[in-house]
Amino acid sequence: MRLEPKDLLEKLEFDKIIALLDKECLGELGRQAIHRLPFMTDVNEIELRLREVSEYKLSISKSDHFPLSQYEDLAEDLKMLDIEGYVLSEDGFVRINTVLVIIGSIFRFFTPDRQKLYPSLFDIIRPVNFDPQLNAAIGKVFDENGDIRPDASPTLLTIRREIGNKQRELDKVFRTLINNYRNSGWLTDNVESLRNNRRVLSVPVEHKRKIRGIIHDESATGRTAFIEPEPVIEINNDIFDLQQEERREILRILKDLSDTLRPYSPTIRQYLSLITQYDVIMTKARLANAMNADMPKLTQGPSFGTEMGKHPLLYLKNKKTGRETVPFDLKLHGENRILVLSGPNAGGKSILMKSVGLLQLMMQSGMLVPMDEISEMGTFENIFADIGDSQSLEDDLSTYSSRLVYMHKFLEHANGKTLVLIDEFGSGTDPKMGGAIAEAILKELNERKVFGVITTHYSNLKMFAFKTPGIINGSMLFDQEHLAPTYMFKAGRPGSSYAFEIAQKSGLSKKVLTYARQRTGKNEVAVDDLLINLQREKKEAEDKLLEITLKERQLEKLIKSYDELHRDLEYRRKKFQLEAKEKNLQVVVKDNREMEKLVRDIREQQNLEMAKVLAEKARLEREEAEKAVIQLEEQIYNEAPLTQFKKAKAGDIQLGDLVRMKSGGSSGTVEAIDKSKAIVQMGPMRLTVKLRDLEHAREELNVQKQKSISVDTLNQIASFENKLDIRGLTPDEALRRVEEFMDRALMTSANNLQIVHGRGTGVLRRTVKNKIREYREVKQSYHPASDEGGDGVTVVEF
Repeated sequence: MRLEPKDLLEKLEFDKIIALLDKECLGELGRQAIHRLPFMTDVNEIELRLREVSEYKLSISKSDHFPLSQYEDLAEDLKMLDIEGYVLSEDGFVRINTVLVIIGSIFRFFTPDRQKLYPSLFDIIRPVNFDPQLNAAIGKVFDENGDIRPDASPTLLTIRREIGNKQRELDKVFRTLINNYRNSGWLTDNVESLRNNRRVLSVPVEHKRKIRGIIHDESATGRTAFIEPEPVIEINNDIFDLQQEERREILRILKDLSDTLRPYSPTIRQYLSLITQYDVIMTKARLANAMNADMPKLTQGPSFGTEMGKHPLLYLKNKKTGRETVPFDLKLHGENRILVLSGPNAGGKSILMKSVGLLQLMMQSGMLVPMDEISEMGTFENIFADIGDSQSLEDDLSTYSSRLVYMHKFLEHANGKTLVLIDEFGSGTDPKMGGAIAEAILKELNERKVFGVITTHYSNLKMFAFKTPGIINGSMLFDQEHLAPTYMFKAGRPGSSYAFEIAQKSGLSKKVLTYARQRTGKNEVAVDDLLINLQREKKEAEDKLLEITLKERQLEKLIKSYDELHRDLEYRRKKFQLEAKEKNLQVVVKDNREMEKLVRDIREQQNLEMAKVLAEKARLEREEAEKAVIQLEEQIYNEAPLTQFKKAKAGDIQLGDLVRMKSGGSSGTVEAIDKSKAIVQMGPMRLTVKLRDLEHAREELNVQKQKSISVDTLNQIASFENKLDIRGLTPDEALRRVEEFMDRALMTSANNLQIVHGRGTGVLRRTVKNKIREYREVKQSYHPASDEGGDGVTVVEF
């Protein structure tokens, strides 16, 4: 990632973010990693780093303590440990043990539930195996305080017991000698001391000849001698010998432990690297928690889109004092890539511009950012910034000259993956010429498809932004009533500098301001107002166009929906016609049966000519009805919406496929294939057809066939009686019987029915009457004449 100029991180105050992270680190390796944070450009890598921090932040918010504590660098210890035969120091083992304890706690932290809750954090240690034997090996030698355990070996335990016995013996003898010599007045007030690692008596110099022993030292004044009394010399010698044995035994133990750990040196380095990685994640998460930061949505390619974004450092500063930080919404994408930001001085222009750069750097270094989680951010490969006074005495450059040097570098390397931040664009020289040069540079940057935020007071740049696609105006709002900045950002309109208003508030005299207004001229003052009006009208036109576009899309959807509904309705209508034809065919079959009966009667009467005529008429009627059904079925099949059928299979015809003749007709199932021919079962018929004449078919149309054509239905027709007697039944039973009676009548095409319900109280009559009303097929219902039952019988005609 290319950053220009060299001090860009300081200009955008990213170094202050690093300093905040540095304070949170638990180890020196973590601090070094923080100061070497890379700026990533791969979206997947950035997303992974952000998810790790986000999950650690979640653990903080849930008070789910992650077992990370202070640790030290093991580079030197492990370097020495790699040397064959080298004995690591006790402090070195303590440092290694600290790392092993931490990594062991981290492995135990990730229970199955936490593995699901913090998957990205768990993925860091997922490929690594933890060997508890390393902890156990060090634990046998060192206690929790980092001291050599008394029972590190049986020999060491024996030696320390003997040392303890000798020390108790020494204490007993020493107390006796002190009492005797004190009573004799041969000791000073301090009584005893320690010299050369031996207990000695503090004896006034005038009495030193009275006590037999070894003089180890004298006080600085020469008035006190430190004597090891003769009775304890032997005991001290024994203790000294035992301590030497103890040191030799400890050295042997440490050598064995060094040999044990030496093969695991690479593993320990890996553990230390994991802890360092978690340390960096932890520092980022703590800072994110303090800034109330979130993970934005990441997009491929360059873009910047923040909702409720805040300057991180300003937010932390205001948080301490209880002040509110005004957020901003800004989207830089393909259509609007460069923001020309204007507005009053001290209104927040530079803060917003720096926020864009700082938030982008933080995100591309794997940090959560203070903005709403619905924000969308892309990545940049170059970030250039021209902020502040860049005057250089060493290079003999003025402020404006140095800015032109920067512009040259920017134009040399700028492309569609570049973010450019320029403060007070064009300033530092004659406004007219400086504005012209700035406009030319802005034009070039825009043609190179760069992204950027540029602050300015120049009207020509505001006008250029208004006229040029890819560039938008923006302003920091100003409270004209109270003459104070609001720090609120408004995209889509340029801002005024409000120089006269701010000057008036600062206390400049009316005379000075009047003269200044006269010198400025009306045209200069009006240009900002004109731009604002033009921008507003442009925005209204764009909004209206967007509204019309949305309505056109809605209309297209409605038309498409209407067409689909129309096709579906047409399909249902034709399907209904088909069912009606089927029903008509049923009637024809019934009539044919009657006709066949009549033909038999005529044959019996030897009228053969009449029989032939009637038989031929019946055959033609049946064929015509069947043909109408088949044609309608074909039409429905071909015109039905795709949603009504499964799509036909593609490719070669196989056994079991549903096929049909290319010339039309019913569909059937392939029973067998013999070279270029296939045997197809179509209903009751088995046909042998050439494969080239077959095509895959959709599933057969599921039309409700009338069972009246079957033998069972014909039997029902023959056995149906058109009279029902419900006298003596309850209303519920009568209702059920009438409903069954009416349904069977419809199925058998009966034309005239009689329902006997009796006179009585009229309850059954009313029940029958109400039920009959539910059938639209009923033409009329009435009571017959008195001699045929009167109002005790209801006649129904279809």
